[in-house]
Amino acid sequence: MGLRHALVDVTPLRSSPPFRRLWIGGALSGFGSQMTLVAVMFQVWQTTESTAWTGAVGLAQAMPLVVLGLFAGSVVDRVDRRKLCLFTTAGQAVCSFLLALQGFFGHLPAAGVLGLVVLHSCCSAVGGPASRTFVTHLLPKHQLAAGLALRRISFQGSMLVGPALGGLVVGGLGVGGCYLIDALTFLVALYSVSGLPPMSPEGEPARPGLRGVLDGLTFLAGTPVIRGALLTDLAVTVLSMPVSLFPLINAERFGDDPRALGLFLTAIAVGGVAASLFSGTFTRLPRPGLVMLGGSATWGAALTLFGLSPHPWAGLAFLVVAGAADTVSVVSRSTIVQTHTPNELLGRVSAAEQIVGQAGPDLGNLRGGLVADATSGAAALVSGGLLCLCAVALVGATTPGLRRPSAVSSPQATPTSP
Repeated sequence: MGLRHALVDVTPLRSSPPFRRLWIGGALSGFGSQMTLVAVMFQVWQTTESTAWTGAVGLAQAMPLVVLGLFAGSVVDRVDRRKLCLFTTAGQAVCSFLLALQGFFGHLPAAGVLGLVVLHSCCSAVGGPASRTFVTHLLPKHQLAAGLALRRISFQGSMLVGPALGGLVVGGLGVGGCYLIDALTFLVALYSVSGLPPMSPEGEPARPGLRGVLDGLTFLAGTPVIRGALLTDLAVTVLSMPVSLFPLINAERFGDDPRALGLFLTAIAVGGVAASLFSGTFTRLPRPGLVMLGGSATWGAALTLFGLSPHPWAGLAFLVVAGAADTVSVVSRSTIVQTHTPNELLGRVSAAEQIVGQAGPDLGNLRGGLVADATSGAAALVSGGLLCLCAVALVGATTPGLRRPSAVSSPQATPTSP
């Protein structure tokens, strides 16, 4: 009984066929997207042999999410979110098919490939906030955390397996075959979204343009619990993101062994998957704010210990702990955001959460690289971990709502049967 209580709660998959279809479609498209990332990086490198161009792939993915994010959230709060997600998912499928065509029948120049990546990311910038609102429509409040944990499992699984699978497919079928598989996964996602009920925002529609964006920002600034949740995420990512430091740490401490470098990201993903599988240990707790703060602090502590550890296996163990702590923090934060946001503002708040999740790691990797250039990789890791701990403690001390038992302050839609 105790083990079953600790394992991930799969009740949402059993009780809600629309959520089950949505989860399967999202999981498959997540695997496809990770495979396509490998294919794009490989094709751009083969075309240019330039790290500047391969670095531009990440920029092509991130910029539309940041630039369009809040305006996209305002659109999400004005229209039927299901129809909007259908449109953007279809757009992503078309972009993947175009990538496949150029992969099979003649490669585009690197700039053309990046142009398709930008269009794909524009669709994601709009469709992402829309899809984030679906869980509150499809599940009752007491299943919300479990549903978010299940979505986290699919994300971590795609991160863990998708790149390796993409490499195998590129090696066997070429980049065109990899892009084609991604396009087919988006067709499955399109089918899963098409089976959802209509999801028009409740209450007053968002005002158009900049006024709607400002309304969302005003709500974020005036809601301490949500503001504290997003600030905690920024503390974790901006102050202590370690990925850019992995090659330097590997060279400084582990003999520049490529096998060790490859295990660093895998270790974080393994920790995330493990935490997701045993998410029942924290999704059923009544204080998601405290759980989020604890997970964020554990992330900072684990990275500090990783920076101090001279032993490869001990260092990998600390990264596993960091990955698990990150999943605990992300699921708890999303639960807080979803349960404390009125339905008519959920698109804009979800867009802000997406921007923080996208831009924070990029800024954190930049911070880590600059500090490491001035000091060392270990100093950048340890200082980032300690800063993260201090920032999390400050947010926890100044946001008492995060320390209280969860109390939903805004009405949510009644779950809709299939």
